[in-house]
Amino acid sequence: MKKYFAELVGTAALCFIGCGSVVLGGFGPALASAPIASLPIAFAFGLSVTAMAYAIGPISGCHINPAVSVGMVVAGRMPASELPGYIIGQVIGAFVGCGFLALILTSKAGGYDIPAAGLGQNMYDAAKGFGVLGAFVAEVVGTFLFVTVILGATQKKSATPVAGLAIGLTLVIIHIVLIPVTGTSVNPARSLAPAIYVRGEALAQIWLFILAPIIGAVIAGLLFQSKALAED
Repeated sequence: MKKYFAELVGTAALCFIGCGSVVLGGFGPALASAPIASLPIAFAFGLSVTAMAYAIGPISGCHINPAVSVGMVVAGRMPASELPGYIIGQVIGAFVGCGFLALILTSKAGGYDIPAAGLGQNMYDAAKGFGVLGAFVAEVVGTFLFVTVILGATQKKSATPVAGLAIGLTLVIIHIVLIPVTGTSVNPARSLAPAIYVRGEALAQIWLFILAPIIGAVIAGLLFQSKALAED
């Protein structure tokens, strides 16, 4: 239960800080993909992962992402029996983190319409940006790269005290590249909670932000399970 609670806390922190950088930083849906917004949002998500890696990593491994947990199971790093507990903790944590954001936003002068103004949700826009194929490929590739770095940096022989920093900075650069495409998910829990709060088109598109990251994580896990990328 310690592991599952740690995942809840870590995922709540990730969503509060990451999604908060979008809505509290003034980068709503219209500005979140602008170059001026990409860097602070990218660093908010990436450095929150780094911080949590050192805070809860010794307890749960700091997955704070269902896709990472799936990749760990596929790679043989975690028993499948623990996967449901990890995912439940992560999803609850995402709702808690976004819930705190929602509470803060309700006190904003003039009010705040979450369905209209957003809560840092992930979406693709075929009319103004990228369609479903581009979004799907982006999320598969982004998650594959992220999980590959996690699995590589945490191998027993190559693990170092700076692994958490390397993992966080990897998430930063993935955000810099993919924010204009999908807002960058690579994390089903991080996408599900805001979509539930916002509803509408964000909820209609949520299947992509669950399925694509899982596929990317499974591919990464299989490569390590087969020893194609793992240490000898």
